[in-house]
Amino acid sequence: MRQTSFADMQCSLARTLDVAGDWWSPLILRDLYFGMRRFDDIARDLGISRNLLTSRLNALVEHGVVARTQYQDRPPRHHYQLTESGRELVPILMALTAWGDRWATPEGGPPIRFQHTECGHRFTPTVSCSSCARPITADTVALSPGPGARTGPGTALVHEFVPGAEPGGPAEV
Repeated sequence: MRQTSFADMQCSLARTLDVAGDWWSPLILRDLYFGMRRFDDIARDLGISRNLLTSRLNALVEHGVVARTQYQDRPPRHHYQLTESGRELVPILMALTAWGDRWATPEGGPPIRFQHTECGHRFTPTVSCSSCARPITADTVALSPGPGARTGPGTALVHEFVPGAEPGGPAEV
């Protein structure tokens, strides 16, 4: 059971973690992307308890990341699939996997390889600029407050990254 909710934070990262940031949700999303649809298959693959999987799937459905469709009445059975919102999380999960391949590699090497279906090449997932397509690194990004920047929990650092911004004061773009 999650003890802290980030839903009220004025931070897109915190709110994303509130939706899909527990330990199990990214693995559930991965399994759905890989084609698992049935509750029992996901539970068996992950070794997760049924009540925990139920809780995580219910939260993902509630937030519109996963869709649930009943395929049997007695007993009621459902299958699950990623929504558009869930499919947009897949490249992020791939980037996390690439980080794991580099910094937390399982014995024997990466357990999966990615192949781009449009060009046929194997690739390492990266995050790139939506304008120039160059890779993004911690050293190649400047931050500034966005239109939703507000003072509140989890937002103090936004002001520290912006020259001339007052810590704790209103963010001006």
